[in-house]
Amino acid sequence: MKHFFIFLSLLLHIPLAWALRPVPEVVPDTLSLPDTAEVVLLEPEPEDSRPLPERLAALLDDPIFERTQVGLYVYDLTADSLVFAHNVRQCMRPASNEKLVTSIAALATLGTDYAFRTRLYAEGSLGADSTWNGRIFVRAGYDPLFDDSDLRAFTDALVAQGVRRISQAIVLDRSFKDKKQWGWGWCWDDDEVPLDPLLLHNKAQFAAGLRRAVDQAGIAWDGTVAEGTVPAEAELLCTRTHSLDAVLLPMMKRSDNSMAEAVFYQIAAHSGKSYAGRKQAVAEIEQLIRSLGLDPKHYQIADGSGLSLYNYLTPQLLGHLLRYAYREQRIYQHLLPSLPIAGEDGTLRKRMRGTAAEGNVQAKTGTVEGVSTLSGYCTAASGNRLCFSIMNQGIRYTSTGRHFQDRVCSTLCR
Repeated sequence: MKHFFIFLSLLLHIPLAWALRPVPEVVPDTLSLPDTAEVVLLEPEPEDSRPLPERLAALLDDPIFERTQVGLYVYDLTADSLVFAHNVRQCMRPASNEKLVTSIAALATLGTDYAFRTRLYAEGSLGADSTWNGRIFVRAGYDPLFDDSDLRAFTDALVAQGVRRISQAIVLDRSFKDKKQWGWGWCWDDDEVPLDPLLLHNKAQFAAGLRRAVDQAGIAWDGTVAEGTVPAEAELLCTRTHSLDAVLLPMMKRSDNSMAEAVFYQIAAHSGKSYAGRKQAVAEIEQLIRSLGLDPKHYQIADGSGLSLYNYLTPQLLGHLLRYAYREQRIYQHLLPSLPIAGEDGTLRKRMRGTAAEGNVQAKTGTVEGVSTLSGYCTAASGNRLCFSIMNQGIRYTSTGRHFQDRVCSTLCR
């Protein structure tokens, strides 16, 4: 067999060392593996005394890159110096690494103490028979954590006003965001994300839940709802809030697309414009990118979750955002706890086990058809803090990208 490879090497003009190198094992996988089905790196890489840049360069000497693309950015945050860069200015699809852009921009623009708010208003007066003679309004705040306990707080507020019967339709004010129900560049089957600013349990079922809550509170109402806006003279009866931190945790750990879009539209609403949309959110994010010394025209931001086929970022941009977050400790202290931990939780819970990266790497995964990405933080053996961005593109199997990313992370941590 060895003689055959030597003959093949001469015939095809391939270096002998390459012809004799072991053929990498191909791991079967599905064509569209979700973030939650991670691949375990079974064996740690052997010790290597070469400098880190040389070891990273060696990982790129792999036949998978004859037919796929990769961008790799590594920065030493402690030493404030670039460690490694390969294709870092190439525009690539980020998949759910887009959520890093969304979360960092939200923490920077909205503030780390920001809260999602859904409000109950009333206009009119209470009649002698405990009937509310006027209108009741719910103003949406696009809160994906709004649940039955929040609805009970609303009905408790009505009961406290003496309301036992509602004579008119309850008005739902959805002016928080635009009326689009589909993200720009989403595929036809990306229908699991409800772009509705009035959610209940992160689903577009608010009206049904409201009817149930009102009935359970013993308030008579025919269940009719209407669309409209809250007038300036309406009285605020109740406000329910959830913190940005509480939303970031499932958004990043579980890679929840609906929560990412809710955060994206909070950024849009920061403009102060009614029915704010993508245009307003992108303007805020581009302002942050510009402050990093990069040109926003080099990238395209289509949504907040990474579902869109029209998102284009670079490893350099993601690396610069991670560096910015690290320097701004107020942001870093809120971002870091939300990131999945290798071998422990979130979308990294089954990856990098048994390697130096286990329990060390904290990073955001990303997966769409043909794309696998990983960007985040780790600590090198020297004790220096690193940030990195790895973007694999044009891969047939998701495991191809994940195996490479796991090897990079193991190398960074050794």
